[in-house]
Amino acid sequence: MSYASSVLRLARIPVLVACLGLLLAGCGVNNIPSYDEAAKAKWSDVLNQYQRRADLIPNLVETVKGYAAQERQVLEEVTNARARATQVQVQIPPDIVNNPEAFKRFQEAQAQLTGALGRLLAVSERYPDLKSNQNFLALQSQLEGTENRIAVARRDYIEAVRQYNTELRTFPGVIWASTLYKNNKPMETFTVAEDVKTPPQVKF
Repeated sequence: MSYASSVLRLARIPVLVACLGLLLAGCGVNNIPSYDEAAKAKWSDVLNQYQRRADLIPNLVETVKGYAAQERQVLEEVTNARARATQVQVQIPPDIVNNPEAFKRFQEAQAQLTGALGRLLAVSERYPDLKSNQNFLALQSQLEGTENRIAVARRDYIEAVRQYNTELRTFPGVIWASTLYKNNKPMETFTVAEDVKTPPQVKF
């Protein structure tokens, strides 16, 4: 084999490597990690919006208490539900999106808080002074915006998980999942009833 022929063969190697890389990319080899990261980012958005809601609740409870202290049971329900939801959120395991039991605990705690919060807001109907209080109106507006953000964040997370889980189960993703990405597992998504998903009514 001549020297020129050897050089020519060596020169072809980078071209072949580049072509192989393009071929693999075209076969979706990067889809699983890309969809995985996208779904995790959407999950972070969900957590941020739930935390935003939790941060609003103490001020809301104090405002209502100032006008309706006799609604002690409802106020305690909200406070306790918030404490449980916050505790669950603090104790979230790193693998929650792949952990059905942990995910179920999280969404149940948030659903309980949603229900208690809805009951607290309904109480205000009986107190005209509270309904016209500027602090309450500001908190009401912030809460409404936050509930909308939660709905959007959940929707985006559900869609990202659908795309990721579909990739794990369909061709050619199923091949990469069984070879290169064996540690990637399907992610959990929200399964609570539609009536629980409905944001509490905060408009009066």
